[in-house]
Amino acid sequence: MEPRRISVLISCVSHPNESGTNLQAIIDAVKDGEIKDAKIVRVVSNRVKAFGFQRAKEAGIPTLYHNLKKFGEQSPQYQDDLLLREFYDKALADLILQDQPHLIVCAGWMHIVSPAFLDPLERAGVPTINLHPALPGAFNGINAIDRAYQAFLEGSITKTGVMIHYVIAEVDAGKPLVIKELDMMKGETCAQLEQRMHSLEWVAIVQGVQLALSNLPSVNNPEITK
Repeated sequence: MEPRRISVLISCVSHPNESGTNLQAIIDAVKDGEIKDAKIVRVVSNRVKAFGFQRAKEAGIPTLYHNLKKFGEQSPQYQDDLLLREFYDKALADLILQDQPHLIVCAGWMHIVSPAFLDPLERAGVPTINLHPALPGAFNGINAIDRAYQAFLEGSITKTGVMIHYVIAEVDAGKPLVIKELDMMKGETCAQLEQRMHSLEWVAIVQGVQLALSNLPSVNNPEITK
């Protein structure tokens, strides 16, 4: 069986010990066979200093830099911001499809993709999944961990979590593949919660990739994993 081809999208540029760790979890799981019959064919980022590029280089994985601002500078005909984002997303999809992936994984990708990105992939039969640090329907969008922590302090929630979900045009609203709950702890700082969340993410992202691959048309095993 030919390895299933995976493209991974990343953005984070924080401290090397923190940046690209979800990507690293995927790299290690593919290498160790935890993610079976798979190959990462490219790592894509919209941030030139994304430390995940270094992780990819060390693993011998090709990379691609695709930045909205740079794309706009090279495409002065798109003066309207919405039009520019649409053509940027279409160009991103076209670049990714050149690698003929079976699956796209957003692992810290900080750019909301539009139908201009999703539609060509859907026509090609290539699903996109995303890691989001919140439970389904809770804290969609940015700063999810901070917002969950504040809600806990206010007594509104007692747990948060991580999900891997299919990507649709509505932000963080696609069908979940993996759901991991995490009890919140009294006296814990937001930074401590974030670290526990990261540890949960590394497990969830590997499970999500494997499950998404198993759900491709040649294998019928649709599930939600907890």
